[in-house]
Amino acid sequence: MITRRPHAALLAASLVLTGCGGGAAATAEPPRPPAPTSIRPAPPVSLDVAPQQLPGLGPKTWAKVPDDARQAVVVTGRGRNSPLSTVVLYERTGHGWQEGESWPAHNALRGWTDHHRVGDLRSPVGVFTLTDAGGRLRDPGTRLPYDQGPGFTANGTGSRGEPLAGSFDYVVAINYNRVPGTTPLDWTRPLGAERGGGIWFHVDHDGPTQGCVSIAKEHMKELLRALDPDRHPVVVMGDNDSLAR
Repeated sequence: MITRRPHAALLAASLVLTGCGGGAAATAEPPRPPAPTSIRPAPPVSLDVAPQQLPGLGPKTWAKVPDDARQAVVVTGRGRNSPLSTVVLYERTGHGWQEGESWPAHNALRGWTDHHRVGDLRSPVGVFTLTDAGGRLRDPGTRLPYDQGPGFTANGTGSRGEPLAGSFDYVVAINYNRVPGTTPLDWTRPLGAERGGGIWFHVDHDGPTQGCVSIAKEHMKELLRALDPDRHPVVVMGDNDSLAR
């Protein structure tokens, strides 16, 4: 399970006293009663609460996040044409969005696109639901439907000559141009075959992907164990500038 860093910190508020200790005047006149003590009300306790909106998202991107989403995997690319990105899982609570650990990741070789097509070697920018998982290895304990089998065997080499073996040991399907509620191996393409598909979270192979997002094997297992269909998880993915729109 992902270890989450506490995001809310209670800031101590001190009671401030002013006008204290008025003494009697040293004269022959009858002593005057002491001046009343004036107490300034203590400032309200300030809570450093988690943000109500996912950090780094502009109004257009934020508007695409479903109201019922209580988990969001935010994938932020370093640049429009960069294959390097960062993954953070956020959990929504009554205090706002709580930030989890930050994991290094790879996205597609040529970066990001708003209109993904087959063979463009770019990852699609957008907000997509996460409903299905699978892998060559046994279910590590996810609450998502999990399809295990040899169909997740990866062969060949990546763009830098690195072996792809083990890349699909664990996957989470990203619901771009696919039918939710089916195995990640289902190749139905509602937008048409030319718009690509098979966009997954999967195990990193130390190099860029063809369109997926890849993280270390131990982080894939943590992600699988954390995702909860009752919390309606989504992925928000794109380069930094695109997400800020």
